[in-house]
Amino acid sequence: MVLNVISAPPGWDKYVPEGAPLYVLESSFAERQAAKDARLRWNPDRKRWWTTEIDRALCLLDCASPDCRKALEAARAGKIASVEASQATDADVEIPRPDGLEYLPYQKAGIAFGLNRPSVLLADEMGLGKTIQAIGYINSTPDVDSVLVICPATLKLNWARELKKWLTRPMSIAVVDGTWPNADICIVNYDILKKHKASLQARTWGLLISDEAHYLKNSKAQRTAMVIGKWSRVPEERIPAIGARHRWFLSGTPIVNRPAELWPLIHSLDPQTWKSWKYYVERYCGASQTRYGWDVSNATNLDELQRKLRETIMVRRLKMDVLKELPAKRRQIVVMPAGSCQTYVNAENAAYDAIAERTAELRSRLELAKADDDDAAYKGIVAEMSREAMCDFTDISRVRHDTAVAKAPLVAEYVKEVLDNAGKVVLFAHHHDVLDVLERELKEFGLVRLDGNTPMAARQQAVDRFQNDSSVRVFLGGIIPAGVGITLTAASTVIFAELDWVPGNVTQAEDRCHRIGQTDSVTVYHIVLEGSIDEKMATTVVDKQEIIDKALNGGGQTQDEASKHVAIPVECATRTVSREQIATEAVSLTPNQVEAIHAALRFLSAHDQDYARTVNGVGYSKIDGNIGHSLSERIFLTPKQAVLGKKIALKYRRQLPEELVSTIKGE
Repeated sequence: MVLNVISAPPGWDKYVPEGAPLYVLESSFAERQAAKDARLRWNPDRKRWWTTEIDRALCLLDCASPDCRKALEAARAGKIASVEASQATDADVEIPRPDGLEYLPYQKAGIAFGLNRPSVLLADEMGLGKTIQAIGYINSTPDVDSVLVICPATLKLNWARELKKWLTRPMSIAVVDGTWPNADICIVNYDILKKHKASLQARTWGLLISDEAHYLKNSKAQRTAMVIGKWSRVPEERIPAIGARHRWFLSGTPIVNRPAELWPLIHSLDPQTWKSWKYYVERYCGASQTRYGWDVSNATNLDELQRKLRETIMVRRLKMDVLKELPAKRRQIVVMPAGSCQTYVNAENAAYDAIAERTAELRSRLELAKADDDDAAYKGIVAEMSREAMCDFTDISRVRHDTAVAKAPLVAEYVKEVLDNAGKVVLFAHHHDVLDVLERELKEFGLVRLDGNTPMAARQQAVDRFQNDSSVRVFLGGIIPAGVGITLTAASTVIFAELDWVPGNVTQAEDRCHRIGQTDSVTVYHIVLEGSIDEKMATTVVDKQEIIDKALNGGGQTQDEASKHVAIPVECATRTVSREQIATEAVSLTPNQVEAIHAALRFLSAHDQDYARTVNGVGYSKIDGNIGHSLSERIFLTPKQAVLGKKIALKYRRQLPEELVSTIKGE
């Protein structure tokens, strides 16, 4: 009995391409059981047992010819290396990246795994940056000239943001809504694939990315057919798969719990290895035929399944594998399309713009009053600003509440998607009616709630159930009442449906999970609507960590504090100078400097005919424009007014003649 490796001759088998490696066993009739035990196939025309699968050929390694043994041992070494690469936490490889950004070591290893194969199932646990790894693959693969990203609707804008942040190649990016765009990278959601069927199939994409790929687990679902194709005995009902030279399917869903649902994904990614549904379900799903058809609900030989997946297409790391590389707490903004909530977002922006106008006018009056000697007038403006701040706070709070209620069902849908990948989730909101919507939408997942109306005796019971009961997967809490004094370390995923005005309250709420007893890195998601005030607030929270970690002082609020809350821009050139400093600096200004300052303001005002209403690099910014125009229109400037003018003129000195700047500086 001898096992040889040959190139498949023409017509050997309809499933074996000509020239493919073929392992052929020459044996006697009496030796046929060894071939059957190794699950080789019989070719009646050539009277030979054969296989193309290395695992089956390895069962007969002892009877392999020298050339065949060498090929099998090399293949076995490759399989071992692939398994190691699929769980590697570092790789010695350079991946193109934008300046100032770095891939974590395990992310480089994931990208390196993908560089060696045409298709990848990236199954890292949730929160390990699968999106970043997919973009790193784009950066590293020149022949990827076009990319189709298919994802849930809630993640489209997040994909666009991450691509703009991490992409190093000059590729255009477009989010698909109405008509199909002409772009190198198109981002489309599963729900509208059928609408764009012609555009999807009109080209062969360089790379197809299916995010949250467990959406394709049902081979009978329309979205599955649109992505990976559908065969039918009726030609008119057949749907071709989306053409792509490379495929990356992303899903953090545990891959060993529902092996039957993996079949559409792995068959699409590697049809050569995963080509027989019947063998797959019999081997890994404990399949049996019943009076109703095949029962494939079981799970068998899972260790073998995972090994084979790692040998071929899958890379998967857990947080526990890479915890030392992760920051203790990571924050991410998830921007959702406004969609049906657009009316509420528009109302927010209208209120915001109106407040911005009032704030700019009041700030301008306050700055100009600094240079006057009328203390009563100055204090009057300060009092007026304080009253306006309270009104502004009320107006913005009202429209933000309306938006939050409208957004709540979208947040619930996102939480459901997260629960596909995470064991437990802590969800925070501010308003009771928002909490009501979230509770109604998520109660099926096992939910406990703690808000201001929860009796004190019931609060610890809710915490204990979440911490100790595996069937309770969602903790729903008010940001203030559930944000202090409790421990929620059973979860490492925190989601905010709303943001609090005080950033310190958000930090306190996060730390219910990020505290002693937590063994995971905590991931915090802020769910916001595109263009909303919460988007502005969340960006500030994430980008400026010092705001997150700094709780505002209690007691009465100044205008500046309220303006920070409402995210109104109140910066101006003169803001940091006090009335006392103005009086001191005014004494040292010469008449020539005062005259040059006045001339500079008139020069800038002449080039700022729109009074800073547009951003065009000419003239002033908003509040500086009000102050600068007011000073430039005066017959003369007092020395105190000239101090204000000097601050503005030097801020915009690049727009001024050099000799004028030199005179202002006293050179």
